[in-house]
Amino acid sequence: MKKTLRTIAVVAGAGAAAFGIAVAPASANASTVWTVNPSPASFTATNSGNIVLTANIPMTCTTSSASGTMASATGNPASVADITAINFGTTSSPCTSILGAVTATPVGTWHVVAQDYTAATGVTKGYIGSVKANVVAGACHFTVEGKASGTYTNSTGVLAVNSVSGDLSVTAASGCGTVVTTSTKPTFKGSYAVKVKGTSTIPTIVGSNP
Repeated sequence: MKKTLRTIAVVAGAGAAAFGIAVAPASANASTVWTVNPSPASFTATNSGNIVLTANIPMTCTTSSASGTMASATGNPASVADITAINFGTTSSPCTSILGAVTATPVGTWHVVAQDYTAATGVTKGYIGSVKANVVAGACHFTVEGKASGTYTNSTGVLAVNSVSGDLSVTAASGCGTVVTTSTKPTFKGSYAVKVKGTSTIPTIVGSNP
């Protein structure tokens, strides 16, 4: 088993960097007022495409959804939404990996944090903060904590999570051999289509610096 895990680490580690996307520099005049429309409101989000957590091995979810509340805010960075529930996979469509089926259990409330807004494109850059999840893949159990860089686009309502190495850390691991350790820097990648709860309305986030 140890030999198998070492082999997996070598093969999968080479591809892990492909899921990291560099974050562009913020604008010169950072927004300090964030107008969310509607506000306050509840939202739902459904994945568009696969959701991938890579902790030396890719763990893929074809189904994921989230819900929570959103509201206008001030400051920089500023929390513009709380993700109070998020699931990865279902009983009939579980997340998968080369170690077997994957169960990822989120812990606590995650936050959508805004940092930079480009009016020409309607794109807000920031991160998902307070991320914590307990992950089980076969005999491997580990906990991921930190943040995940991302963007939100007003025209499409897509929250694109594109974390980079160093955003997230493994804070505990057992049964994973050398594949996943507390030195592992996971990445989290995927896109979610966001709607005002119970409607087809796409919410918007606009940053300004009055």
